[in-house]
Amino acid sequence: MAGPVAGIAAGLPMALVWGLSVTGMMTTVVIISGVGRAWALHQRRKREQKGKPLFSRKSRVIVRIYRRFGIVGIAFLTPILFSPIGGTVIATQLHVPRWRILLHMLWSAVLWGGTLTMLAIRFSHLPIFDHYR
Repeated sequence: MAGPVAGIAAGLPMALVWGLSVTGMMTTVVIISGVGRAWALHQRRKREQKGKPLFSRKSRVIVRIYRRFGIVGIAFLTPILFSPIGGTVIATQLHVPRWRILLHMLWSAVLWGGTLTMLAIRFSHLPIFDHYR
């Protein structure tokens, strides 16, 4: 969310800010989805060693979202709720094929990158933008 704000405050064109937002998210998704399964397994082992329960309240909510909306719901909520790293790890732990993760995260990045960029333009007159100038 800070990327579009900083980009617009720096005077970059909207298309460039949008493109950089999408590129940034997708770079994260590609990297995390590549190493995600190994990292998820490591986290699970760590949790088991500490004696923590397999499912927390947070993980139950995530599973409920996935059961109801599938990878589309996870991808939609990723930029605003889970972060690109979190959403990709969640999808990886739910055993979503990598190509589906990449596909759905791409449309989500395009949608939210554009939306957040337009919101940054719309509210660029606010004092928060003075910090970046």
